[in-house]
Amino acid sequence: MGTVGDQLSFLAANRERPVLLAGARITGAGDGTEQADILIGTDGRIAAVGPDLAPQPDMVRVDVSGMLISPGFVDMHQHLDKTGVLRFTPNPSGTLQGAREAFAAYARTAGPEDITLRASRTMARCLSRGTTAIRSHVNVDKDAGFNGIEALARLREAWADRMTLQLVAFMTPHPGQDLDWLTANVDQAVGFADAVGGTPAVSEDPGRYMDILFEAAVRAGKPIDLHLDEHLDPGNLNMHAALDRVERFGMQGRTVFSHVSVLSALEPEAARTIMERMIELDVGAVTLPAANLYLQARDRTKLPPRGLTRVAELLRGGAGIATASDNIQDPFVPTGTGDMLEIARWTLLAGNLMADELRDVHRMVTDIPARLMGLGEDYGIRPGAWADLVLTDCEDTDTLVAGGPMQARVLARGRLVSETATVLPRALAEPA
Repeated sequence: MGTVGDQLSFLAANRERPVLLAGARITGAGDGTEQADILIGTDGRIAAVGPDLAPQPDMVRVDVSGMLISPGFVDMHQHLDKTGVLRFTPNPSGTLQGAREAFAAYARTAGPEDITLRASRTMARCLSRGTTAIRSHVNVDKDAGFNGIEALARLREAWADRMTLQLVAFMTPHPGQDLDWLTANVDQAVGFADAVGGTPAVSEDPGRYMDILFEAAVRAGKPIDLHLDEHLDPGNLNMHAALDRVERFGMQGRTVFSHVSVLSALEPEAARTIMERMIELDVGAVTLPAANLYLQARDRTKLPPRGLTRVAELLRGGAGIATASDNIQDPFVPTGTGDMLEIARWTLLAGNLMADELRDVHRMVTDIPARLMGLGEDYGIRPGAWADLVLTDCEDTDTLVAGGPMQARVLARGRLVSETATVLPRALAEPA
């Protein structure tokens, strides 16, 4: 059927025949890769994985020898309702509060069509770079109303044939702390969502606010994903109170704390106590290096901290910690490409990780967030999972994360959705 590219292009048009990816090198083994064939069924799922799989009738065989195959990347913390509004939402202070105020003003005028257009563009950019699952926090408050979560719920359905999109009902405390409004509207918002979220540190009554969120999650049978202590002030610590509620409401294994920047501002013993309790209660964490590097510590006049949580200690201690994009081109983060390999590199560099932890950082954008999002058997390179795969010319997992591919192809639900290649000058491309 011609070149590998020609053969894979067959997958862009149809799934009428099973496809065997023969001779792949798969990420994730103890030494970084393992050799195996991958059989993709006509339903877009992986039918079998193993060495030298037997041919089947009508099967299309594609020789992918020399190619590294990773499961699709998982970006478990975005804000698709905010994405792409940078030019409309100036944030002169460059601070977290400045960003909140800038978006709150814009949200009063942002209609569903605007949100849908911006979010679709970012989702397409992410998919082209290998991201096949996203969890997006979506503001629900007096400024945004339900415009964002209703628009993204429609996108979740429209994109289901190529991407997993989860929504977090991000119940933001409105200026004036109208918790009665949140109480009255939280169940309706959660009805559109896959998880419940909020940001206790900016509430004037964090205890009552967290109770509203946890009670709504329990009523709906949905997990919790909090923006927790996204600051560097040890005097404004909500982590113990949040962990108390995880235990009281029986949300072990169903709770994620995003940011938790304050851990890096605590004395080591105090931070260790919290991290050990997180592990004991099976509470996941997400670090957001782009936002924390950009927004935090602007008030410091000497040696400003990086603003991230204790990434290395959480990872090495056995906590489930993922890394994610957070915001893309808005007042919270003015940059962003939707490339999770870029975020992985930022995490290694800013999180004080080491070169021999490149494979661990790969897990932070694949297996770990997939588990925290509850993707279960639908995810991974295993029989029954969606054939959401990233095929590259990288030698191994380390080189994939460290420098990225020259050539990459993305399969979503078994279909080819993106092909990219770096074109070298002829003098470099051809051997002497």
